[in-house]
Amino acid sequence: MTSTDHTPLRAVALVCTLSSSPAPSSSLLLAEQTMAALSEHGVTGKTIRVADHDVKPGVKTDMGEGDAWPEIRATILGCDILVLSTPIWLGHPSSVAQRVLERLDAELGESDDEGRMLTYGKVAAVCVVGNEDGAHKVSADLFQGLNDVGFSLAPNAVTYWVGEAMRSTDYQDLDKTPEQTAATTRTLAANTAHLARRLKAAPYPPS
Repeated sequence: MTSTDHTPLRAVALVCTLSSSPAPSSSLLLAEQTMAALSEHGVTGKTIRVADHDVKPGVKTDMGEGDAWPEIRATILGCDILVLSTPIWLGHPSSVAQRVLERLDAELGESDDEGRMLTYGKVAAVCVVGNEDGAHKVSADLFQGLNDVGFSLAPNAVTYWVGEAMRSTDYQDLDKTPEQTAATTRTLAANTAHLARRLKAAPYPPS
């Protein structure tokens, strides 16, 4: 045990469902379950449903009047952990998730006084839901993008559920959470919180 084992952490989950509130969302459900699992490791935070906000297209930190991204970005930079939750559409992350990655691309041009991206030391994790197989491909896409813009990834940094092909059952329609998904969510939470604490105690070197 070290002093970092109980360091308070903050997390934000960006839910990239295509539907706005109050429509039900499997991506929202899995994100909320992941945040609950993180809370067991001393992590607090909130969930943001991106479709509820006017996030403009672009690759700048601020795309001008009416752009909701600067406030969301401030929340991300104020947290230790970013959870990105997406449905699978046509075998890919949702267009909302892609837009989030495009807006995060601006972090490549931002740095602290020692030349490190402002996202260095922050840990990312991914949630994926869908009715067709493809969770590994979607998580790989998101992992690559998140790592490119400075986030670190713990082992087993994705939790997911996919239903049978060509069926209509959604994750939110299940009577109970499958134990394999629940166990994967718990592992994600434990590893992500662990890495975030280690990076908080020992930041990356200057670039």
